[in-house]
Amino acid sequence: MHAKFLKILQPLLYFSLFNHPLKKEEILHYSSHTTQKDFEEEIALALSKNIIEKTAAYYHPHLNEECITKRETGYKNAQKAMIKAKKRARFAYTFFPFIDGIAISGSLSKGYFDKHSDVDFFIITKPGRLWSCRMALILFKKIFLFNSRKYFCMNYFITSDNLEIIEKNRFTATEIATLIPLHGSVFEHFFKANNWYKNFLPNKDCNWSELENIPKKPLLQYYEALFNNSIGEFIERVCFNITFAVWKIKYKEKMSSADFAIAFKSSQNVSKHHPSNFQKKVIDALNKKYDEIREKYQIELPEEHA
Repeated sequence: MHAKFLKILQPLLYFSLFNHPLKKEEILHYSSHTTQKDFEEEIALALSKNIIEKTAAYYHPHLNEECITKRETGYKNAQKAMIKAKKRARFAYTFFPFIDGIAISGSLSKGYFDKHSDVDFFIITKPGRLWSCRMALILFKKIFLFNSRKYFCMNYFITSDNLEIIEKNRFTATEIATLIPLHGSVFEHFFKANNWYKNFLPNKDCNWSELENIPKKPLLQYYEALFNNSIGEFIERVCFNITFAVWKIKYKEKMSSADFAIAFKSSQNVSKHHPSNFQKKVIDALNKKYDEIREKYQIELPEEHA
């Protein structure tokens, strides 16, 4: 007979997959509690039963002390990395065509950065020009940044006429909730289209603190208008065909067709480039953590779905 479901365990176990302890206010942000009283009672109960522990200001399911140090160092590194990330984002938004919005995602959006981290950008493009935009950015990275992705990693593109994220799970909800929009009023529409993330994280509000409204260069607007025709459509098709052909050659044999479809979700209005199929790995690892907690402490926990 399983005991009462402790909502605080969902965020704590999720972030423990990344060896990332949480402060009390962060646990509340990523949980589904409706009252502060219930939240405080669950924290106290989990501590008393030794399901979790507290180290300094951080709560965690028995992570080692090195994780606490890494979290604090990673936070300091993130402040420095954010400066460079904002410069790269402003450059991309100002000088590259067809970008309607750009935001920071990944570990940096969660306040962590180390030597293994990349600056991940989530990009919203104009309809029908996603692959042209992506190709321009990738060529710039390969030629002028010597293919370094450290501060210029672009792994997710969508178009402004297709803002809803189809996969609805704890992983995608967390990624949406932690996005840091930098440029583009389109994000107001994006968060409205993806308000479903509140089903998973009702206490987590969007982060608008870094959004900057800057105008597009007149020359860039002229360029976009110049290719708003059949020539632009032809270039778009070529860019898509080249990119998808390369992905098939590099990765199709390394995973099942179903996993390939998720990891490299590609259409006219979506481009997702996750060679390691990270989303599925995270959800599978989280369910394994749930199983361990259920068995060890007889705690009720739901199944997460990719």
